[in-house]
Amino acid sequence: MRKNHPVRRVVLATAATVSGVVLLLSLKPASDPTAAAAPQQTAGAQQSPQGGTRPAGAATGTVTGDATPTQYGTVQVRLTVAGGKIARAEAVQAPKGGLSDQKTAMAVPKLNQEAVAAQSARIDAVSGATYTSNGYKKSLQSALDRMKSAAPPTHSASSPAASGSGSGAGAGAAQARTVTVTGKVAQTPYGPVQVRITVSGGKIAQASAVQAPKGGLSDQKTAMAVPKLNQEAVTAGTAHIDAVSGATYTSTGYRQSLQSALDQAGG
Repeated sequence: MRKNHPVRRVVLATAATVSGVVLLLSLKPASDPTAAAAPQQTAGAQQSPQGGTRPAGAATGTVTGDATPTQYGTVQVRLTVAGGKIARAEAVQAPKGGLSDQKTAMAVPKLNQEAVAAQSARIDAVSGATYTSNGYKKSLQSALDRMKSAAPPTHSASSPAASGSGSGAGAGAAQARTVTVTGKVAQTPYGPVQVRITVSGGKIAQASAVQAPKGGLSDQKTAMAVPKLNQEAVTAGTAHIDAVSGATYTSTGYRQSLQSALDQAGG
């Protein structure tokens, strides 16, 4: 019996060794680092962004200009602004009834397109719809003015540029105000001309002739020349505008009255 003891120990040791190996093999898949990392990589792929975030400056809003009366009806423009630029323009009011329906249908889409393309009120009038075009541009300009005034200031309240004193602050206040002034009556061989302007932010926002030659052939020349002169005054911002061909006297009187109105408004 004593001779069998070493053999029994060897058998028992071998059996224990085999059992330990089997146990280790059964535990290996659960401790495999590659298998544990695989689900994390999949989750990361599902969380990848698809379109990014919208830029802070891409906020969208609308602004509506003044309702501008014309000889054939009221024109009013609404802008959709995105990122500080005109994304869309539309006329919420326009002349209607009779022939005005045709002219509005012809002119307004072109004016909307021009406003977006130019990003300003310096757009061409549509031939055959001069009054509607001029009213559109005036309302568009007032909408643009509101859009600019709603923009955040470029200087903080504590900066010298914003809190200036003395003549600098006075000049800034003068440029920021809106005022309507009427120029002196300018006499011409065919009748008096008198111009009224609205100045906003140091610029001519609107110009109109409160007096102009009339009667006979003068009616045609006034209807042809005055809208062009009004437009030129707003565009140029001064009285240095071209005379309208065929209406030299009216153009000269217009410029004289316009200059006197600018002098009253502070240049």
